[in-house]
Amino acid sequence: MGRSLGIDIGSRFIKAVLLEGEELIDIQQVETSFDPLDRCKRLLEETAADRVVATGYGRHLLEVHTDIKTITEIKAFAKGARAMFPLCRTIIDVGGQDIKVISLDEGGKVRKFEMNDKCAAGTGKFVEIMARVLGYSIGDFGLVPLKTGPELQISSMCTVFAESEVISLIARGAEREDIALALHRSVTNRVLSMARRVPIEEDVVFAGGCARNGLLRKLLEAGIGKNVSVAERPEITGALGAALYQITG
Repeated sequence: MGRSLGIDIGSRFIKAVLLEGEELIDIQQVETSFDPLDRCKRLLEETAADRVVATGYGRHLLEVHTDIKTITEIKAFAKGARAMFPLCRTIIDVGGQDIKVISLDEGGKVRKFEMNDKCAAGTGKFVEIMARVLGYSIGDFGLVPLKTGPELQISSMCTVFAESEVISLIARGAEREDIALALHRSVTNRVLSMARRVPIEEDVVFAGGCARNGLLRKLLEAGIGKNVSVAERPEITGALGAALYQITG
């Protein structure tokens, strides 16, 4: 069946998955940088593939400058999530640039989706900036404990205004962990507001790089009242789906 390469050109990282038939043989990830087209061309030069399919935020670059086939992120994530979790019916992706909630039918076809791609509010970029403001690494940010009791509120989801709120809370002596938890709750509420507009059915899969954030996963589970599955490499979901697209259609 030959080798198939799927490339997911995200706003923060480019992920590439190489398949031999349907067997995973290589994964690569590089920063998108200021010249994603050059990064993609290097990946293509370094990888021997018979077929290439691109998806993601920057896929149109390859449409314009190459003859590489592209598919939407919705199709790619549906295909990738279903390959990782065959019973998947709902996909939640908090990406660097957007949020997606995708509902699948019993056969794995996209039934309905909601997508926010006009603002960084609640996206991975928002999480990254807020972690930096509070002095957390992105890995440690998701390890903040889930507490009960009185909650701090972050009223704005705009990255600029939320940062100002955080700085004000710090100045008033609020605990760093409490501020971090409030930020995670605000992101979760943003996702849940979108999720309520599509059917949320099990199995629910949390995909994309933010799925590594354990606190977001716990809050999503509590918010939707269902278990949420996360793959070992959730960030490659779109690239895997793109690689599989040429094989399985």
